[in-house]
Amino acid sequence: MMYNNPVEKAMTCRATIASILRACIVGSRLSCVALAFVLLLASAPSDAQPAVRQVLLLQSFGRGNVAVDQFTSNFRVDLDQRAEGPVNVVQVVVGPTGSVSAPEQAVVDYIRSTFADRPKPDLIVTVAGPAAVFARKYRQQLFPDTPTLFASVDQKYLGDVPLGDNETAVAVVNDYARVIEDILQLLPQTKQVFMVMGSGQVGQFWRRELENEFRRFHDRLTFVWFEDLSVRETLLRSASLPDDSAILYIIFGTDGTGAAFADERLFAELHAAANAPLFAGQSVYLGAGIVGGSLLSIDDLSRDTADVAVRLLNGESPASVRVPPHVTGQPIFDWRELQRWGIAESRLPAGSVVRYRAPSLWQEYRYTMLGAMGALAIQALLIIGLLYQRRARRRAELESRRSLALAADVSRRQTMSALTNAIAHELGQPLSSMIHNAHALQMMITADRATPEAIGEILSDIRSEGSRAAQIIDRHRTMLRTRQLNKKPIDLHAVIAESLALVAHDMRARQIEAIVNLSSNPCIISGDQVLLGQVLVNLIMNAMDAMAETPSARHRLTIRTEVRAADVEVTVRDTGTGLPADINGKLFAPFVTTKANGLGIGLTIARTIVDAHGGTIDARNNPEGGATFIVTLRRSDTPRILSGQQGAA
Repeated sequence: MMYNNPVEKAMTCRATIASILRACIVGSRLSCVALAFVLLLASAPSDAQPAVRQVLLLQSFGRGNVAVDQFTSNFRVDLDQRAEGPVNVVQVVVGPTGSVSAPEQAVVDYIRSTFADRPKPDLIVTVAGPAAVFARKYRQQLFPDTPTLFASVDQKYLGDVPLGDNETAVAVVNDYARVIEDILQLLPQTKQVFMVMGSGQVGQFWRRELENEFRRFHDRLTFVWFEDLSVRETLLRSASLPDDSAILYIIFGTDGTGAAFADERLFAELHAAANAPLFAGQSVYLGAGIVGGSLLSIDDLSRDTADVAVRLLNGESPASVRVPPHVTGQPIFDWRELQRWGIAESRLPAGSVVRYRAPSLWQEYRYTMLGAMGALAIQALLIIGLLYQRRARRRAELESRRSLALAADVSRRQTMSALTNAIAHELGQPLSSMIHNAHALQMMITADRATPEAIGEILSDIRSEGSRAAQIIDRHRTMLRTRQLNKKPIDLHAVIAESLALVAHDMRARQIEAIVNLSSNPCIISGDQVLLGQVLVNLIMNAMDAMAETPSARHRLTIRTEVRAADVEVTVRDTGTGLPADINGKLFAPFVTTKANGLGIGLTIARTIVDAHGGTIDARNNPEGGATFIVTLRRSDTPRILSGQQGAA
């Protein structure tokens, strides 16, 4: 069996003991008396358990009033935390609910019967105005000697009647006029305020009070009362209000049809339907849809009420416990509603607090952003490092190209120096011919045998040999000139012919047979004729040097071209000693050479020039001896144009 408190348990145990004693009449009286004595000791309250104090809590409303419900819940929790011993709270609703309510005398009789078989209350606490009026009206019938605490009651309900010696109050001042002032400060264009309140006794009370209190606003505002409408009509009206409107929610409870409604559900529907901002006077509505303002704190009210209740339970006289009424506190506003209705925060009263502000990107994703920023910082450092390396690499490449350009000049000059005898021989023939022709002409003139036909023939030979000498000089001067890459469509076969012409005298001196096998297809590429000529001269000179120890009968240099669909392949083949195995893979590296007096930059320059033309250069040993160098270059898209130009020339 379960008991509400230790007193009920003790009374039940005493009744059980009496039954046992009556049953023992027919038995041994001594044994029964001993058993009853033992049971009485067992059922007696222990000195270690404090007495349970009784609190009668008179409610003005049943569940559904948001402010009263929160106050009651907080008060009971605060009372349990502050009280020194167990407290038993008996809660009774005494205010009217809906259009049908029990007679007040019947409620009084019910309360008295509730305490008929238990100790009377140690404290009576009323919640809100109707319960306070009820307790005062029936005070003599409801335990007149019990201290009474009027809690969460507006001073208007207490009226001008002073508190009795056995009464005290934790009252409030619902300053709805201050709410109207907040509305006008936030929304100065407001012309109408729609008052939402129920049609019951509480709604009627507040309409009388507020009509008188709001008289000072009548020159600026029109107040429209909704107490005679049903819930559906209230929602419909709220959805079609004029633009210059605001809604002040007082209380609802009962609509115009007498039906009862819970505040929480009605307020949520009103907030969803209304086309005007909502205001209220209690803090419980903040976050549920009101804009905010100077609100009455229900949490502070419940704590102060619990403190006073504990003092009364501890024996203090109600007359000595007097606390000032609670008033509105610091203005508090809902950031979401300010945004919804376009209310600038600059209009808020000084010292206002804004809650429910949407967290900033930094607040909501702080650690994610820190991680992203760290990753971006690392990435930025890597990019900067890569850019620095790229810049350094490009600088190094430029320096390398400058060095290679200088080396190329040196290589060309060295090559031309090696071909000095060839230059002298090539120039010697036309110059000698010119001298002989001039001498012959002079002799003919002296002998008076110079006919016009003979003179013309000799002069024609001199002019032809002079042109030939000029071409030889121009060809070598071009090879010696420092230049940058200048691509244009050229005939690779012509480059080969010029390169062979440059080394022709040296080839004859070394008794080297040149075998040239050129493709019958046009061999047109986009490139620099002089630089490609340098590559071919270098390869030919290397091939000639490689055959220095080869018997003269086997001195053969073969140049071959193959024209394919996308590229052209030029091979330079010799019958020399071949490439040493120890330089395999390093043949085109700088300063790698197989010659005793070589610089080791000729093939490096050749590879650089070929790379600049988008081609490749490679080398391999021949199975029968000697080596072959292969140069591959992309074909030009303009072979016909160049061929046409050459034909026209």
